[in-house]
Formats: sequence, structure tokens, C-alpha cells
Amino acid sequence: MNNPFAVVVGIHWVAVVCYVVATVLNCYGLIFDKQKMEKAGYWAAVAGLLVHGGGLITWWRIVGHGPYMDRFEVCSSDAWIILVMFLVFSKFFSKIKIASFFIFPSTFLLIALGLFSSPQVRKLPPTLRSIWLILHITFYKIAVATFLIALVFSIFYLLKKRTTLAWLEKLPSQEMMDVFAYRFAGFGFTFWAIGMLAGSIWAYQSWGRFWGWDPVETWSLITWIAFGLYLHLRRFAGWKEEKAAYLLIVCFILSLVTSFFIPLLDSSIHSQYFR
Repeated sequence: MNNPFAVVVGIHWVAVVCYVVATVLNCYGLIFDKQKMEKAGYWAAVAGLLVHGGGLITWWRIVGHGPYMDRFEVCSSDAWIILVMFLVFSKFFSKIKIASFFIFPSTFLLIALGLFSSPQVRKLPPTLRSIWLILHITFYKIAVATFLIALVFSIFYLLKKRTTLAWLEKLPSQEMMDVFAYRFAGFGFTFWAIGMLAGSIWAYQSWGRFWGWDPVETWSLITWIAFGLYLHLRRFAGWKEEKAAYLLIVCFILSLVTSFFIPLLDSSIHSQYFR
């Protein structure tokens, strides 16, 4: 790996260290009710976010395209957007800050996964040179980030219902966590739909058709329908609390399969992505 790549990898490892420190400080503050430690954890997370963003910009300049081709850059940009979305939401909805217990570690784990996949430069195929592709990918990343927040509150709901750990008493009420999961799932559902729409426009530009039942397209539709079913059952059929939490976990797993595993299939026109 030549020097510019070594610099980018080094920057990402610095970000990982910042996120690990943020996780330790934040978890300690949450569990033992130490607000100063919790606040220090957020400062460490913001520092990591700035360093991480610098690493992504540097990588962008080296490879000449956005972070959406190589597995390393996909995982790294996903982690950055997850943390950005969480910090923005927590600024306006302070009661969701408890979700940092899962969000902070997910960021450094994603970056580490990308780093261990051997970063490499990949040229951008002509079919991927479109603003609609950038919008398509960005909307999906936002959707996955908000789905993760919804997942966290579903897990918290189940933990609080089934265990008696003292620190779980610091969580919002079960009713509120159920509502948080529902609302963030609805937000992600909307952006997933916009992402599919942007993707169809990109497909028309690249291949002359809006939809072709490619494996990724098919699984993306399945995932969207699954979340739509969750929202419908939650809103109109009384599926709240525990049943809704388990269903949301299934839906989130579907979104991971669609985003990270189906694109690996050689039969997919998306196989140039996330290799």
C-alpha cells in the first residue's frame, strides 16, 4: 500500500480509537450515572467524526469518486452517516441519547470491518457516473441509519421487559421506546422508498429501463414491503410492544441482507458495488 493509502488507513484508525474512547466513556456514564463521563464520550465521538470525515474526503480525492464502491469505503461512509444522523436526531430529541449505547460501538466496528477488507482503488464504471446514483445510495444510507436507531429501541424494549438490570431503569418508559422504534422505522421507510425511486431513475439512464427485477431490486422491494407491513400492523392492527419489536428486528435483518449481501451475487447488475 503506497503512502497516500497508508495515510487514509492511519486516519481511520485514529477515528476508531476516538470512537472506542467515546464508547467506553459513554457506557460508563450511562451505567453509573456519571453525566460528565457521558458528556466526555460525546466530545470524543464528535472528535472521531471530524477525523473520520477528513479520512473520507482524503480517500475521495485519491480514488476520484464518492465512498460507495469498495467495501472499505462503503462501510466507512455508512458508519459516518449513522453517527451523523444519530447526533442530529439526539440534538432535537434528547431522550434518544440512550441509544448511543449501541450506536457508538457500531461505528468503530463498521470501520474496522472495512479496514480488514483490504482497501483498494476501484475505477468507477460508466454506468455509475450519475447524480441519481449518488442520491440513490445516500437515501439508502440514511434509511439504514434510522432503521438502526429503531432497532436499538426495539432491543431496549425487550431487554427492559425481560431483565431486571438496574441501569435499564434509566431507559425511557416501554411505551415511549415502542413509539421511538415506530417513528424511526417510519422515517427510514420513507427514505428507503425515495432511494428506490432515485435508483429507478438511475437505472433508466444507465440501462433504459426503470425496473428489471435484479436480485438487489427485488430484495429492496421485499424489505420495503416488510417495513410497510410492520408500520401497517403497528398502526392499524394493534401490533405494539413485544410483537412489534420482534417484527422490526426481522425487518432490520432484511435491510442488512439487501444492503450488504445480495450485491455480492454475480447475477446482479449491482455486483460492481461493494466488492
